[in-house]
Amino acid sequence: MPDYRELYAIMFRATEQAARILLAAQRECEELYLASDPPPLELFPSEEDQSEESCPPTP
Repeated sequence: MPDYRELYAIMFRATEQAARILLAAQRECEELYLASDPPPLELFPSEEDQSEESCPPTP
């Protein structure tokens, strides 16, 4: 009969190792993102601004 405690311990250690690897990768990606230059902002006119531009000026 297999030793279920040993099987559980093996799975638990592997799960902990996987979680640490994922956490380290997440931290590395966050650091790279924060260190990079932000993308340029593009402002688009709102629907209200567009409708005001299409109306002729009032005298």
